[in-house]
Amino acid sequence: MLEYSPLNHTLWLSAEHESLVRKQLKASFNHTWELYESLFSVINADDAYYLKAEPLRHPLIFYFGHTASFFINKLKLGKYLEHRVNPEFESMFAIGVDEMSWDDLDERHYQWPSVAAVRAYRNEVKHCINQWIDDMPLTLPITQQSPAWVILMGIEHERIHLETSSVIIRQLPLQYVTASTSWPACPDVGPAPDNSLISVSSGKVILGKREEDLTYGWDNEYGVRQVELNDFRASRYLVSNGEYLEFVEDCGYQTPRFWSEEGKAWLAFSKATHPRFWRRQDSRIWQRNLTEEIPLPLNWPVEVNQLEAKAFCNWKAEKLQAPIRLPSEAQWYKIRQELQGEAFEWADIKANIALCHYASSCPVNRFEQQGFYDLVGNVWQWTETAIDGYAGFKVHPLYDDFSTPTFDGKHNLIKGGSWISTGNEAIASARYAFRRHFYQHAGFRYVESSEAADAGISVNPYETDELVSQYLEFHYGKSYFNVANFCVHGVTTALEEIQLKQTRKALDIGCSVGRASFELARTFDHVDAIDFSARFISQAYDLVEQGEKRYTIPSEGELVEFKSISLKALGYQDIADKIEFVQGDACNLKPRFTDYDLVYAANLIDRLNDPARFLASISDRIKPGGYLVLSSPYTWLEQYTPRDKWLGGIKVNGENFTTLEGLTEQLIVQFELVAVREIPFVIRETRRKYQHSLSEMSIWRKR
Repeated sequence: MLEYSPLNHTLWLSAEHESLVRKQLKASFNHTWELYESLFSVINADDAYYLKAEPLRHPLIFYFGHTASFFINKLKLGKYLEHRVNPEFESMFAIGVDEMSWDDLDERHYQWPSVAAVRAYRNEVKHCINQWIDDMPLTLPITQQSPAWVILMGIEHERIHLETSSVIIRQLPLQYVTASTSWPACPDVGPAPDNSLISVSSGKVILGKREEDLTYGWDNEYGVRQVELNDFRASRYLVSNGEYLEFVEDCGYQTPRFWSEEGKAWLAFSKATHPRFWRRQDSRIWQRNLTEEIPLPLNWPVEVNQLEAKAFCNWKAEKLQAPIRLPSEAQWYKIRQELQGEAFEWADIKANIALCHYASSCPVNRFEQQGFYDLVGNVWQWTETAIDGYAGFKVHPLYDDFSTPTFDGKHNLIKGGSWISTGNEAIASARYAFRRHFYQHAGFRYVESSEAADAGISVNPYETDELVSQYLEFHYGKSYFNVANFCVHGVTTALEEIQLKQTRKALDIGCSVGRASFELARTFDHVDAIDFSARFISQAYDLVEQGEKRYTIPSEGELVEFKSISLKALGYQDIADKIEFVQGDACNLKPRFTDYDLVYAANLIDRLNDPARFLASISDRIKPGGYLVLSSPYTWLEQYTPRDKWLGGIKVNGENFTTLEGLTEQLIVQFELVAVREIPFVIRETRRKYQHSLSEMSIWRKR
């Protein structure tokens, strides 16, 4: 068995003394860091780091570097850190390929660094963060605005990847892993217990984490939702391998009526005939654990994706002639309410969670909790609930894409944690969601309920984030006060002023929600469209994927107008496949973004932290004879750009120095100025309030 460590649990945000919290924060950081590296130590060959054991994700070398780069990128974004540790790595390891579907596989080949280089980078970052924790200002309690929150965010982020990386390691060929006493599996196996249903009384459930709670939370946990539940019954145990085997042997995978349309599509792709971690050999079934295969432990929980869990429930419903399904999020909480406090507060932790007992699952009848077993721990539990924000949801500005990309009706919540769930993952308020075809250390329990899951609750199909909606209307909405659409007018004006030698490739940098990218695609064979905000990029991506986008815009007070746009109505349906929308940092782009005939940067330059650095780097990405188009109203603000990095709008030697003069000073060696134009634009705030601005467009040809 594992030796229990309290450092695997989440940190309290307050204590009697600031020095104690600083000490605990540092200990938590170092423990999580070393635990993560300990997990990777079961890999016995560097070659394994570069295998795509899970086709829908990056190889493990990415995740080895990703959690370290996360600390630097978030501290830099929050303007807490002046210098990067390794800009190349912090670009390469910034954004994962998680959450893909089987029909949008990323087959690009990446030039990954050596394991030794990434390990050395991790050591540099570890030293940097320890020093920063020692020196950072700290007041109690830690809040979402505190510098220390960024460190907590990094710790909890690494804990997530501790778990997801262990899932990928389970899929490596056995030859690449070595058993370790630091990661011992449960030795106990036996026959599956007979499952049964336990009654749960009706009642009100209030979901959501309060701002004043003294544990770290991700953005989707905060807010409130109240649900009234009818009586239902829930299974005493998680579904065991033995219970699930009955479904498999009853031709469950070969019977289409048990599967949803999405489930049938996944079956056609995967050719699955049993769960991912099972392997049939002759008449025997084996289960793959972290570093070994063992004969199928019938009394351990089955580990499946949500589509398989739902198919089992449909089969079970037919067998029992009863309304069997997966529980909703609210139903899971209703059962969980019987347990007092968090697992880490219990005197005796009777749950296979937070590496308190094993580095694997264990029998489903091992840990009893108020009549049920494994309400918390062993494996995550799939639900019927697609994740969405509670009332009052708002993103954290330093991680605006943690939750919002999953609010699409395609990501279902998992609850309760697994044997390797540490920190925030192990507390009751945790909300994590995955695509329904994805695997985690996840299984399920079932409920008998005549009530439809999440009755009266649905994922909002309209984009309601006020800033995002404002920009969708700015890009795709109607014109106001006879001022032409800024994106269309801007691209048209630029193209009228230049003489392109080639139209092979363009870059729309700072593309926001993407209208100019579509306009550029009318002329260019390929357009790379990049924006720093995942929220903005996801709108354009959704428009391409779904052909339509809905959003609301404020009218007055609480009143809103509902808007809808479509590729067909805009005339973009035949050119959308020419655009690749990517999240990225304009000042730290990946090397592959190069060789452009035109770079278009609208209303970007005065929102960059270091505009001179951007201009220096972007020039190398433009082909000789190619063009750089810059437009901006030059509203320089210190909240975006330090004053000493403003390109203009300042006094130099007592004389006025404009931004156009500053641009000329930066660009004149490599570019010639072709034209300067004024492009007006209007941004609608409400039905009776608008911003009317002028953007100066300067067009430059590379010598």
